[in-house]
Amino acid sequence: MLVTIIIPCYNEEAALPFFMEEIRRTAAAMEQAYGCGFELLFVNDGSKDGTLMLLRRFAREDRQVRYLSFSRNFGKEAAMYAGLREARGDYVAIMDADLQHPPAMLREMFEGLRGGEYDCVAARRENRKGEPPVRSFFARCFYRFINRISDTEIVDGACDFRMMTRQMVDAIVSMGEYNRFSKGIFGWVGFRTKWLPYENVERVAGETKWSFWKLLLYSIQGIVGFSTVPLALASVLGIVLCGVSFLMVLYIIIKTLLFGDPVSGWPSLACMVMFMGGIQLLCMGILGQYLAKTYLETKHRPIYILAETDKENPDDQTMD
Repeated sequence: MLVTIIIPCYNEEAALPFFMEEIRRTAAAMEQAYGCGFELLFVNDGSKDGTLMLLRRFAREDRQVRYLSFSRNFGKEAAMYAGLREARGDYVAIMDADLQHPPAMLREMFEGLRGGEYDCVAARRENRKGEPPVRSFFARCFYRFINRISDTEIVDGACDFRMMTRQMVDAIVSMGEYNRFSKGIFGWVGFRTKWLPYENVERVAGETKWSFWKLLLYSIQGIVGFSTVPLALASVLGIVLCGVSFLMVLYIIIKTLLFGDPVSGWPSLACMVMFMGGIQLLCMGILGQYLAKTYLETKHRPIYILAETDKENPDDQTMD
């Protein structure tokens, strides 16, 4: 029985030594307890620091270590997809290299899958301790909003840290879409999932790669990828505004015929023109998001491009 652990990496040179120490300790304990083998599959997402050099050294020193290295930064979604495609294990886990995902939880995940009752055991953060309040507020709003407009359930606090059966991994890999939102994909494929709550943990080293702006764009990608409700809302908004404008025309005509109305109200007219223009641009923007995603899908570009793998494993004298 083989367990593959996929670790996406982007500029994680400072965190990787700590991660390797912890994951080796956890793997050794699980091998002794369950007799399972381990495969550590690192995916270097175009790092600009010494991450790749460290991965080369790890692969030389430890036969359990494999790595994939992208030609440039394609994003964490592409890194996770590449890892899932290349994973050989009967069970496959995804976790970060910064130790915000505690390796000790892998044992509980493995036990949850061994009984056959579940196909996935995933971690869910109980709180957002350590995050900026504004970021936490918008995160909660996003989960509430997307669960209202989407048929796919996305659990609040769910993260990518999870272990899955081979059947579920194959189902995820079969979804070869270019615009990927894994939190939605994990829910869309179905299968039985057990949730493990855990306390939010600070990074062991390095800095987060997720700014507020990147998270905002990522949330928009999730909404566009798993719901067409924004398109329906734009249509409904257009119908409602047409009805309101018709009633306003009737009001102006009746008021003029009954009471007379000198030419006035240009400030309110200017506000109405700006308001209607803003609504039109909003609806065009919603439509543009869906068209952009469709355009990117029709190009059929590869999700990622490999520049190097552990099979080549070039010597790196700078790390000796």
